[in-house]
Amino acid sequence: MRFWLTCNVLLFLFITPLLSEDFISKMEYAKMLYSNPRGIGCNKCHGEKGEGAVISKYSSKNRDVVLEAPNITTVSKERFFQALTSQHRVMPTYFLTWQEIDSLYYYVSSEVKK
Repeated sequence: MRFWLTCNVLLFLFITPLLSEDFISKMEYAKMLYSNPRGIGCNKCHGEKGEGAVISKYSSKNRDVVLEAPNITTVSKERFFQALTSQHRVMPTYFLTWQEIDSLYYYVSSEVKK
């Protein structure tokens, strides 16, 4: 009987962590990644929720130029993945895993629409 009780306790101690929830939720992870994916955060240019923002205004050759980051909340998943895996003139190149890109897409496509 004591052996059976010991086995049940050990089984409970080893199985329970496997059944418990993650340390942070998927949305918390995605938001954290959006704020700091590796270096400058997406929020610095695209806004806190991906709504887009003005990065800079300046004059060049007697004309005013406005540098804007686009709204990324309505971009298709394919376009989002393509944008994060190709080089741009202004946007930094990030070396993210597919899972990280998927988490970022989850954040901008679901959090903002609430």
